[in-house]
Amino acid sequence: MSGTDDYEGAASGASSDVAAFDEDDKGLIGKFHHALHTTPALVPLIVLVAAIIVFGLLLGSRFFSPFALTLILQQVQIVGIVAAAQSLVILTAGIDLSVGAIAVISSVVMGQFTFRYGLPPSVAVACGLMAGTAIGYLNGWLVAVMKLPPFIVTLGMWQIVLAANFLYSANETIRSQEIAAEAPLLQLLGAKFSVGGAVFTFGVVFLVLLVLVLAYVLKHTAWGRHVYAVGDDPEAAELSGVNVKATLISVYALAGLICAFAGWALIGRIGSVSPTSGQLLNIESITAVVIGGISLFGGRGSILGTFFGALIVGVFTLGLRLLGADAQWTFLLIGVLIIAAVAVDQWIRKVAA
Repeated sequence: MSGTDDYEGAASGASSDVAAFDEDDKGLIGKFHHALHTTPALVPLIVLVAAIIVFGLLLGSRFFSPFALTLILQQVQIVGIVAAAQSLVILTAGIDLSVGAIAVISSVVMGQFTFRYGLPPSVAVACGLMAGTAIGYLNGWLVAVMKLPPFIVTLGMWQIVLAANFLYSANETIRSQEIAAEAPLLQLLGAKFSVGGAVFTFGVVFLVLLVLVLAYVLKHTAWGRHVYAVGDDPEAAELSGVNVKATLISVYALAGLICAFAGWALIGRIGSVSPTSGQLLNIESITAVVIGGISLFGGRGSILGTFFGALIVGVFTLGLRLLGADAQWTFLLIGVLIIAAVAVDQWIRKVAA
């Protein structure tokens, strides 16, 4: 009896040790998954830090200089602003393919109202901002009220706005010298200032402030919670008392306004008003959003992640350029990151389910 008891005790002890090991193992994975689920910006932040370290080791002071690091911010400022607008829409499980066209036509309105109609630059800027907001509002109304698919609505709007942009501007570029001489306000967000060895633009300052404000609003206000709720499950949100239609319209309208600010920053960045600028903003904004960890299925992600996603693209672009690598390597690595980001999102959703 004694031997049997000893055997059973040893067996139970061994099984309990195995059980404890399994629980610890699951606990570690569970904690990691929980961190990714509650902090979506964690993965892009890790990738961003790793990329900075790798390029820093390869390039040394050429990459770690204040000028080089702030140059990344200058290069991604337009994409970052447009990606912030795209983030709001994707959080509602939608997509906006017209963001780039809205940014460009807003800049064209600002330029044409100033030089064609002779309006004060401040009034012209306000008109451009209103034009972007109006187009975004129309997108939201078609999606929320008419129940049309966001992809189709914004694809059609992209074509309409793009055509209107060329027709209205007569494919005419307003040159940098004219703007600088007669309406420097249009180039305001491109104005540079130095802090030590770092060089910033007002567009970069606007991007950072925009990200911080949106991060706070999405996390700490009722409207922000409604945005996530609509993206997660619009029917459940409706039953919970959320005005889904009003939320969607406000999201698309705000996205249009943010894109209009991007159009203003675009004038400052390139110096001129050109109807052919910003051709890749649609794709680049979606790239930043996806790499930034915002789920294309809606309801999960953070605006900070999008900011990190835009910076990742900027770091890879500048780092590979300084290394003398072919530009195609940038597209290859960014493509890998996009697929990896979607795979991580699917894994998080699968484990959560």
